Amino acid sequence: MQTIDWIVLIGTLLFIVLYGTWKTKGSKNVQEYIRGGNEAKWWTVGLSVMATQASAITFLSTPGQAFHSGMGFVQFYFGLPIAMVIICMVFIPLYHKLNVYTAYEYLESRFDLKTRSLTAILFLIQRGLAAGITIFAPAIILSAVLGWNLTTLNIIIGILVIIYTVSGGTKAVNVTQKQQMAIIFTGMFIAFFLIISYLPEGITFSKALDIAGASGKMEILDFSFNLDNRYTFWSGIIGGSFLALSYFGTDQSQVQRYLSGKSIKESQLGLLFNGLLKVPMQFFILLVGVMVFVFYQFNPSPINFNPAAQEAIQNSEYLREYNQLETELAKIQKSKEEVITKFLTEKEENNKNTISVLNQADQKLRNQAKELIIKANADVETNDKDYVFIHFILNNLPRGLIGLLLAVILCAAMSSTASELNALASTTAVDLYKRNIKEEKTEKHYVNASKLFTLIWGMLAILVACFANLFDNLIQLVNIIGSIFYGNVLGIFLLAFFIKFVHSNATFIAALITQVIVIIGWYYDWMPYLWLNLFGCALVMIIAIVIQQIMGSNPKTQRR
Repeated sequence: MQTIDWIVLIGTLLFIVLYGTWKTKGSKNVQEYIRGGNEAKWWTVGLSVMATQASAITFLSTPGQAFHSGMGFVQFYFGLPIAMVIICMVFIPLYHKLNVYTAYEYLESRFDLKTRSLTAILFLIQRGLAAGITIFAPAIILSAVLGWNLTTLNIIIGILVIIYTVSGGTKAVNVTQKQQMAIIFTGMFIAFFLIISYLPEGITFSKALDIAGASGKMEILDFSFNLDNRYTFWSGIIGGSFLALSYFGTDQSQVQRYLSGKSIKESQLGLLFNGLLKVPMQFFILLVGVMVFVFYQFNPSPINFNPAAQEAIQNSEYLREYNQLETELAKIQKSKEEVITKFLTEKEENNKNTISVLNQADQKLRNQAKELIIKANADVETNDKDYVFIHFILNNLPRGLIGLLLAVILCAAMSSTASELNALASTTAVDLYKRNIKEEKTEKHYVNASKLFTLIWGMLAILVACFANLFDNLIQLVNIIGSIFYGNVLGIFLLAFFIKFVHSNATFIAALITQVIVIIGWYYDWMPYLWLNLFGCALVMIIAIVIQQIMGSNPKTQRR
């Protein structure tokens, strides 16, 4: 990185922190601190909802996912627009009618305090873990760039977010996320057009798509019912819908974004805006990854993109074998370039088949390299999906733009982490602290308590980040954590909304049983993780209904 990159990076981050702190200081009451004074317009709600979901993991891992596996991951988001419509019709009017600060307040009016508290605690567990991962992801980037200690970076990033989130609450999150999304979109569009311009003369965008298609990267839709495939049309429409319903309808980090809207209409328009834009945005980010793949068909690429893996092998007895694999990979890449050139002119099927064979040989060499890295150091992460895009940025973008792209990833990290800390603090303050203390306290007391909880959750998120490890792919890890808990939580809300004869005790017992079963199912890999959302939701509803039938409707043992 050059001086101009450091100026762009540090200047961008300082602007976000200082602007958010200055613009939103001095919240006088809980309504201002937690719901931002209900001043947000629909575009602020929409961008805030989008920025909360689009963490650094999105811009770090998604291009790497496309580089290795193609565009099929976009199917994960197919259920999101469906969920947005349902939430606009059912959830938002109900939340506004009850004038709640958190989603879980409603559950006490429908069931009882213990059900409200349990659901809030399930949210706090899964979102607290996710907050740590959103800090950990960009720390990996900077550690690869600067060679700094991961723990130090986790602390620095966490503190930057804590400063303005503690100061301004929800309004600070909303205000800063508009600037962050502008930086993110600008940086990603610039990166995309630069990648296209870096392709060899005569390789247009259309031809780049042909190359990606011949390499199996443009297979977007999979209509199979094969449970071994994580991402299919059906898992996206069904499992993705349930995940999105749970996330946007019951996760306080999202609910708090649209509860800050000026009116029901502003909140609904904000969510519909997100629903319309989210799938194209994810498609575009995946396409960036595919274009990086095409770029590396004409340019040398490392056999493993993780710098730590490269360092481990350099200091081991397996260096010679590793170098031999690199030499073989270079030959394969040269052959691919020649065959791709023939394919673009002749478009013959045998050339396409040859590309497929060469890609398989390429992947085989990369797998052999991973085996050597494990032998050299079993603690080093061999899965390099999360390093693909950052490798391209650092080695190919011009001065200044490196700093901008790093700022994009860090802005995304800060925006999503700020939303999560804000929601964690609000849920702790409103659903656990305020609801369970007996004495009457002032508004200022609860504002200060919310700030304190924000600080505590920020410190816990930093702690989780310091002990986090890569798990297949960071974007998958966040979704896996969510899928373990979201289905159960959504089922509780659906019972509350639609199954009126089911009461509190049956729901509470069913939720405990379901959570244990879902965790067991995930541990033993009963199904792809997206289906855990549907499984958990259906299971808690069925168990609750069965328990209610067994218990009957004796008013002495039931509450509503």
